Amino acid sequence: MKVIVLGAGVVGVATAYYLARDGHQVSLVDRNQGAALEASYANGGQLSYSYVAPLADPAVWPKLVPWLLSPSSPVRFRPQLDARQWRWCLQFLAACRSLRSAETTRHLLRLGHASRRLMHELLADDPALDFAHANSGKLVVYRDAAALESARRQVDFQQRLVRDDDYRQEVLDRAACMAIEPALDGLRGEIVGGVHTASEDTADCYRFSGELLDRTLAASPENRCFFATSINGLSVRQGEVVGVETSAGRLEADAYVLAAGCDSERLARRAGLSLPIYPLKGYSLTAPISDPEAAPTLSVTDFQRKIVYARLAGRLRVAGIADIGGYDGSIAPRRLAMLLGEARGAFPGAADYEQAEAWAGLRPATPSGRPILGRSSCRKLWLNVGHGALGFTLALASGRVLADLIAGQPPFVALDGFTLPGRESSARNA
Repeated sequence: MKVIVLGAGVVGVATAYYLARDGHQVSLVDRNQGAALEASYANGGQLSYSYVAPLADPAVWPKLVPWLLSPSSPVRFRPQLDARQWRWCLQFLAACRSLRSAETTRHLLRLGHASRRLMHELLADDPALDFAHANSGKLVVYRDAAALESARRQVDFQQRLVRDDDYRQEVLDRAACMAIEPALDGLRGEIVGGVHTASEDTADCYRFSGELLDRTLAASPENRCFFATSINGLSVRQGEVVGVETSAGRLEADAYVLAAGCDSERLARRAGLSLPIYPLKGYSLTAPISDPEAAPTLSVTDFQRKIVYARLAGRLRVAGIADIGGYDGSIAPRRLAMLLGEARGAFPGAADYEQAEAWAGLRPATPSGRPILGRSSCRKLWLNVGHGALGFTLALASGRVLADLIAGQPPFVALDGFTLPGRESSARNA
């Protein structure tokens, strides 16, 4: 079968990889000069298979005023004259309920753990893959006792869902946090404890996408990429996608996979579909490590500041912040300065911050935090969209699921909880 994948971020590339492995002829189309140059390029570098608690949570309600008024808030809402933004925000607030949050956690854990199995199978089958992968483990640190107690309840909830020692999480006090990550000395007086998950990994998403793309293209001379190619829209006739209009001309296939990040909402809308996706802009800094002893070995998340630290070979990746303010992907100097200040305070001697590479990217988020997978209401059009900040974490399982469905096979992961309303039965019968 000939399949066109729209979007060459990590989700699109992972989908193309599994399609090519199944013997399909695959074409990737992306507006950038290469793969993984937008939200996948310099993300947090964390593969958080077990730490998947969604942003939509009851704890959001007391934070709404700071989000609206404080320029230093880790999550900032900037109102736009855009009905899509307001609709998304209302849906997000509706998802900030205990039952909805718990339901989303259950679904994301299922998909996350499936991705971990696939990642480790991939590494075992192809040891030549080179993308700074490390089983670093993850430590989420907390600055107040109430937040740590809430985390303890979340850990207990997840342990009841997943009775597997491979995914065990431990709640630690301050002293235990310092013992397993001595580089936290800069935060010694700030933190009260943390949650440690030994099974979590770190890696470079950009390099990973490039490695998978190389293997996709090597699978067949008919597999190809259309880079620097604008996707103008989908051609739909009588409820069926019959082509893609691009700056390189009209492209046709037997199946089409929409995996275009935040641009997926626009493309779907022009095909008569409504996808609840809106961008959350995140930032990162990548700096060369100057003192290995002062840099964290574990992947570290500062829960209150919503900032993550990941060691990627000889570099320190510092990422975080979520700006809900439209489709502008430019770097806001004040937000970048805030991220830099937090990094200097947490790990002051770890890296040469003067040489840091700055980045901003738009994460394609759904209100609940769950991606949308499976068949759309347009025949021949499949969806692999809305992964938010978990695109790297969930890419392999999402890509495997789409390849299974297109082949008419049972999906690697059950799709309940991940389809558009009304598509559950068709996904099971695909």
